Amino acid sequence: MNTIAFLLVLVHFVCYAIPSEAQKLFRIASLNTGEQFVSSFEGFKSRMAELGYKEGWNVRYSYYDAKGSDSVLNKFSRNIVEEKVDLIVTSSTTATVAAARATKGSNIPVLFLSAGNPEKFIKSFSSSGSNLAGISSATVEITGKKFELIRDIAPWVKRIATLQDPNGVNFEANLRESRNAAKILGFTLREFATGSREEIVNILPTITRQSADAIFTPPDSLITQLIDMIINQAIREKLPLITSLLANVKKGCLATYAADYSALGGQGAVLADKIFRGTKPADLPVELPKKWKLVLNMKTARAIGLNIPKEVLLRADEVFE
Repeated sequence: MNTIAFLLVLVHFVCYAIPSEAQKLFRIASLNTGEQFVSSFEGFKSRMAELGYKEGWNVRYSYYDAKGSDSVLNKFSRNIVEEKVDLIVTSSTTATVAAARATKGSNIPVLFLSAGNPEKFIKSFSSSGSNLAGISSATVEITGKKFELIRDIAPWVKRIATLQDPNGVNFEANLRESRNAAKILGFTLREFATGSREEIVNILPTITRQSADAIFTPPDSLITQLIDMIINQAIREKLPLITSLLANVKKGCLATYAADYSALGGQGAVLADKIFRGTKPADLPVELPKKWKLVLNMKTARAIGLNIPKEVLLRADEVFE
């Protein structure tokens, strides 16, 4: 290839391979309630790079983790708005509610990568009716699938202890879906109200083999932030612990069936690209996950003396040893 031909190819790449709007520096802030959402943001950045948004060149990222604190989350959301970023990316219902509140009246779009209960802040699934767009992780809606997983893994389970945060944005939906699933499958549900770290610390020692046969943790920022404590109690009492998030299984929960957060991030990047090209968030329908996973932690299974049925192992998409 001669010099002139090479230059023509280079010009074509610069003009067409990279979005024309991406010649500016886009500033994207990621607002989160805990480290469990890191994979969704990493998936988002990876897909953004594939779409032509190169970090340090035409896009700059900032990451905010409130670590389960509502006051810190609200402070972060206000600071981000004051910085006048081009896009706020969130990874939970709680973070999205805070971002929606902080951006009200502004033109800053909010993209939620994994909201478990988007009805908290959208008009409908066909249109948010506002500056929001994104993906429902359907975490709350598939609570029944997780209860079915408990039945399939440990058929002898009758009593399920569940921690529910009455202050959480998903509280009513979590409780409703948990009760419905327990009723349909014939479980007795033992509900523990845990609105603070202190309450969780005090309640956990009462969740024993004498009081429950298994534990279920719904999608809630406070509960997830303290998941290590819950895991320790479950292993100590040899109780199967079913969680709502894939990241928590890697940490030591026994199992879950949930959306792949990294894949959700990649899915969200396509929406971000559309927004940067001029599409209004309200014109983008709320999407559902394109990838689900059944994940098991065999180390935890061995620690509690549980033999996972072969048919469940064959269905598993990922197994942590």
